[in-house]
Amino acid sequence: MDQELLINTTLFEGMTLPEIQEALGCLSSYQKNFHKGEVIFASGSVISAMGLILEGSVIVECNDMWGNRTILTHFEKGNYFAEAYAMYPDSVVPVDIVANSDCQILFLKIGHLTHCSTCNDHHVIHRLTANLLKISLQKNMDLSTRSFHTASHNMRGKILSYLNTVSLQSHSKSFDIPFDRQQLADYLNIDRTALSKELSKMKKDGLLDYWKNHFKLY
Repeated sequence: MDQELLINTTLFEGMTLPEIQEALGCLSSYQKNFHKGEVIFASGSVISAMGLILEGSVIVECNDMWGNRTILTHFEKGNYFAEAYAMYPDSVVPVDIVANSDCQILFLKIGHLTHCSTCNDHHVIHRLTANLLKISLQKNMDLSTRSFHTASHNMRGKILSYLNTVSLQSHSKSFDIPFDRQQLADYLNIDRTALSKELSKMKKDGLLDYWKNHFKLY
């Protein structure tokens, strides 16, 4: 396992490697590999573990019975997902969490924090609890950001809102986005064909340039 990745992730922030190893035992951690497109957690399921992405990427999507898909968010290597549902094992997952590429996931039974008998260091429990709160707060901010993108009354506004945010996060006007065209359309709740047409118009208007998932803003 990539020890440097673990040390630098939010859940284990402020902890030494021996403390992390103790925490992994307390949380009954285990690893599993998934192929691109494979469902990690299906909507309607009840789960007992949150996931940490060791390799690859994951998308969270909502699929209704009529075949409509909305992508809610995207997670990369080093990110966590499903922590809220893992903390409350009676909760039903309302979304599908899907491998966006071949990936390796470390699962952590975070609900064990409340009754861990293998961890004798109260500092470890305290750090895990505090860091878990940080993760949850960040997720809330991420979801709020998506609502800003979709709030615009026109398609161009939604696209520019999203691209501007990625540009700010990348500290550059030239950047890659984690979505292909269909995924971007699903994320912004717009039609894919209409999205492609609008991007072409924006390119002609001199607002941006792009090649596949690479964009440059002007």
